[in-house]
Amino acid sequence: MNAPVSAPVEDGWRRLDRRLIHATALVAAGVAAGLAISVVVRELAHDTSAALVFPLAALGVLVVGAGGALVGWVAWRRTQYRVTVERVELRSAIITRKYKSIPRDRVRSVDLTANLLYRLLGVVKVEIGTGQHTRSGEQLVVEPVVRADADRLRAELLHGPATSGVAAAEHAPSLPSTAMAAASASAIAVLDWNWLRFAPVSVTTPLLGAAAFGTVLQFADYLGLREALFDEAGDQLRGTSIVVLVLVVAVLGIASGVTGSLLLFIVQWFGYRLDREPGGMLRMQRGLLTTRSLSLRESRVRGVELIEPLGARLLRGARLDVVASGLRTSDDKKRGNPKTLLPAAPRTVVGRVAAAVLREPVAPADEVRLIAHPVAARGKRLRRALAVVLVPVVVLVVLAILFDGPFWWLAVVVFVLGGAAGALLALDAYRNLGHGLTGRHLVARHGSPSRHTVALRRSGIIGFTIRQSVLQRRAGLLTVGVTTAANTGEYLVYDVADDEGLAFAAEAVPGLLAPFLDRGTR
Repeated sequence: MNAPVSAPVEDGWRRLDRRLIHATALVAAGVAAGLAISVVVRELAHDTSAALVFPLAALGVLVVGAGGALVGWVAWRRTQYRVTVERVELRSAIITRKYKSIPRDRVRSVDLTANLLYRLLGVVKVEIGTGQHTRSGEQLVVEPVVRADADRLRAELLHGPATSGVAAAEHAPSLPSTAMAAASASAIAVLDWNWLRFAPVSVTTPLLGAAAFGTVLQFADYLGLREALFDEAGDQLRGTSIVVLVLVVAVLGIASGVTGSLLLFIVQWFGYRLDREPGGMLRMQRGLLTTRSLSLRESRVRGVELIEPLGARLLRGARLDVVASGLRTSDDKKRGNPKTLLPAAPRTVVGRVAAAVLREPVAPADEVRLIAHPVAARGKRLRRALAVVLVPVVVLVVLAILFDGPFWWLAVVVFVLGGAAGALLALDAYRNLGHGLTGRHLVARHGSPSRHTVALRRSGIIGFTIRQSVLQRRAGLLTVGVTTAANTGEYLVYDVADDEGLAFAAEAVPGLLAPFLDRGTR
């Protein structure tokens, strides 16, 4: 049975769910409580007899919570939305009057998000986007909405227009229920907890370890206990050699980073599931504290990209991103990368999922034998690595000439160790270069220490950009930019032989470069 939809206000316009009032009150009270707790702790750290701070803090939390409830009530009364056959509309008149409208035929995504508070209240945030991330007006946000209503709205906007005029909600009984949609969806991938082993080898692990130390120091400084913390640490470690001290700090940092990376993976990917729904729709769901449901039409998929950071590559793992038109990327940092279809997982799993997403028997990256690039590309990377190492070496040499100190030894150490590391990375980057064609896809690979392999659907390629610097011209190399209406808009095939690069582009999309090649231009 379909759950009831919200009652219309007028002419198909509908209010947000009434639980908006509770949500705003609880958020305001929560923020005030956090500030109050920090103030209380700080006051008690300096004056244990400050008894009045408790009732004043509680009173402040109540007042702020009541103010939040009032703001929520006004927003609930003064905000409406509706979905017609032609448009999705949202209007509000809280402080100023606002009206936002998106044509139905331009809707590319309907994403459902529920943080912990929304999950407790049984509501979600609905983000309706056109895939344009350069203009804020190309996204319409309706929140909060009851989960059942949000699922119906998503199905209505992504799977087809309403049968007639007024609001989509009025046609809700004719739409598939959430249970029916879930039953008819086929799973492409579900979370395997064995994937947790890839989390600690992420580049975020040392950053999280450093952040843990910084958080402890900042909190101690806020409470005025920083000096006491350093004194206590000095007393405990007095007489300890510098080597042991460094090892202790390193072990604590690594342990904190590993713990943080594991927790971050669980929070982001708990409940992960990638489904193919009827009507040619891919849907990914994930999240522990904040659940996210991201939808994408298969007709807009232009390819996939395999990302293999060094740590995951050593464990034979990779991550899978989708290359698709109409995919929002403006808020990657805030809510996670919407391009990522699969977190770091075993390479065999990634290949299977990539093949399923592209509807191919085998993933293009696994099927094609990539063509190696000229030896001149290796020399270019070795020279670049040497130039990067020489910069700090020259600085240390100058310091050694001007001042006394161990600068000469430091310069030698940096040159030897940095040169060796740079040479290894340069050679790895050269080995990772490659390109090829297979069936319906163009495949290109590059990168070190993070290796990227992109498989682009040849029918989705709309152009090529040929780049050749002075140094590339002398070495007989060029870079081919493959243009597609998806994600960044261009993917590069680095440092391929000039004649081979032009022939590769011409074969990938026959006829596209023919007018230019016939004139003998590059």
